[in-house]
Amino acid sequence: MIFSLTLNWPPVIEFGPGKFSVIPDHLAECRKVFILADMPFLNRAEELSETLNAKGIRSLISTDVVPEPPFEALERLPAQVKAFGPDAVIGIGGGSAMDLAKLVSVLFTGEQRPVDIIGTNQVNRRDVRLITVATTSGTGSEVTPIAVLTDTREKLKKGVVSRYLIPDVAIVDPELTVSMPPSITASTGMDAMTHCIEAYTNRYAHPIIDNIALEGIRWIGTHLERAVKNGNDLEARTAMSLGSLYGGMCLGPVNTAGVHALAYPLGGEFKISHGVSNSVLLPFVMVHNLPECVEKYAKIAEVIGVPGGSSPETAAKKAIRKIRDISNSCNIPPDLKSLNIPESAISAMAEAAMNVTRLLDNNPRVITLEDAERIYSNAWNGILE
Repeated sequence: MIFSLTLNWPPVIEFGPGKFSVIPDHLAECRKVFILADMPFLNRAEELSETLNAKGIRSLISTDVVPEPPFEALERLPAQVKAFGPDAVIGIGGGSAMDLAKLVSVLFTGEQRPVDIIGTNQVNRRDVRLITVATTSGTGSEVTPIAVLTDTREKLKKGVVSRYLIPDVAIVDPELTVSMPPSITASTGMDAMTHCIEAYTNRYAHPIIDNIALEGIRWIGTHLERAVKNGNDLEARTAMSLGSLYGGMCLGPVNTAGVHALAYPLGGEFKISHGVSNSVLLPFVMVHNLPECVEKYAKIAEVIGVPGGSSPETAAKKAIRKIRDISNSCNIPPDLKSLNIPESAISAMAEAAMNVTRLLDNNPRVITLEDAERIYSNAWNGILE
């Protein structure tokens, strides 16, 4: 068998407790730095700014981060950044903060508009240094060539994929995740789990990524409930940060598939968070994919500690239920009905999801419009076939 793969990861990944402190080491040649931070991390951004100032590096801080960022979120930031004229951009926060920082780094010159860069390889250039700092354990955005925006008019999320969005430096400091509340820990953790599972079972799966994805599944599957139960458990937080990092490393080379495609309408239309959308839909899409994924699901059961069965198919089915059990034990709603999504919206959501072809094409089993409607219906009723 012949395998082909391109690996585009940040040239530097700083992982471990306390790594936030090394950021200035990566800015030695910079003179002006724009820092975009989630509001809860304003104090850390200010501390960083003071350190940089002592080194003769000016900084501009913004907390203008919008969750699940719509196109409109990029109307003000680029002009503000252009006036400042930085030679480095830093994003500190969850996926939204890091995605916005990525997009600002390529848009602030004004050469391109947000609408111009939607899709794959539409970004022309990036001339500034880019550093991403993850404060959650879920999106993996700190190491991906991807940023996601919400199209409020079409009520759908749209992706920007480009090598210019790959950060120069990714900082993964588990200490930054300790302050995450249980609900965010749960939803971001299941988001990372989805990244790993969808990469591992992808139509374009690759042995290199398989190993990374399986390790991500192992770390998340055996530590998420601990991290949700006790946010101060630094060992669990470190394990989750590692699992999330592995999930992010899967996204550039292989990317996600049907779960993410079907999750997009939930976020675009009903403002359900990305992590919750993925978590609720994951087991139902896994059921659909089961005929093509028996051996791999059985392997998932093994790495997350689920006792096998009399056959790979039995083990595979146990893996699906265990994934759902982990989600439910973290107090994520078990079905779409619990998210107050009307059953009457299923047809429209299915039609919208079918437009996300860049992800549906990765799914190990074809998802037709009829399939999408059935998956949504099962997810609405909470029925695992």
